[in-house]
Amino acid sequence: MDYSRLLPSEARALIREGKINTQTSGMCDGYAQANLLILPKSEAYDFLLFTQRNPKSCPLLEVGDVGSRLVKRMADNADIATDIPKYRLWENGTLVGEYESIENLWRDDFVYFLIGCSFSFESELLAADVPVRHIEEGRNVPMYMTNIECDGAGIFHGKTVVSMRPMTPEQAIKATSITASMPRVHGAPIHIGNPEAIGIKDINKPDFGDSVTVNDGEIPVFWCCGVTPQSVVMSAKPPVAISHAPGHMFITDVKNTLLKD
Repeated sequence: MDYSRLLPSEARALIREGKINTQTSGMCDGYAQANLLILPKSEAYDFLLFTQRNPKSCPLLEVGDVGSRLVKRMADNADIATDIPKYRLWENGTLVGEYESIENLWRDDFVYFLIGCSFSFESELLAADVPVRHIEEGRNVPMYMTNIECDGAGIFHGKTVVSMRPMTPEQAIKATSITASMPRVHGAPIHIGNPEAIGIKDINKPDFGDSVTVNDGEIPVFWCCGVTPQSVVMSAKPPVAISHAPGHMFITDVKNTLLKD
């Protein structure tokens, strides 16, 4: 189905009812989407500091009150425990399960973090006639672990994750200009060209998401990705953490244009 014309509140209602459980790229055209990480209060300050030291990978949009599931700034009448299509539960850095709701997992000491998502600038790219291949092919965006170290904070450290969109060199220049004006959703690309330079051995085998077609004359363009916190959780091994499943984002009520610099 085409969910691009849904209002965010309509999409979240369908997600809450279990009627949408797919990746969210292309949904609610023009509205920002967000990555999620939930941690106990005991680890929340260290991660807050981590976001400040790594603003391209983790551009912070909202932090919840301790124990609160209510989203206050980025959406109205939204429940962070039910309004994402798929969640991941981590224990000591190991993925132990995926869920369509985390109501039964919620704790009174949990703090949620909403982090800017590159899906948010895709409508701007499309409006400028820059192709977004995974939308064209109905796939999740390809995401890769890199050799780029994040700046550590407290217990949190690890490698940067990137998302990739193939483009011609001319399109890459245009995409860089467009996304540079949107630092709250990762901003300009972190790398363009040779994947091996940032530790990616096979562009056709992403660590998260789906592979997409790279045509002759195109080059891979890489942006920092909000799956980086999941890489960091795997490295830091906090006792418990909850994230979104890659590509299954929180859809906000905020227009992409309001997140421009």
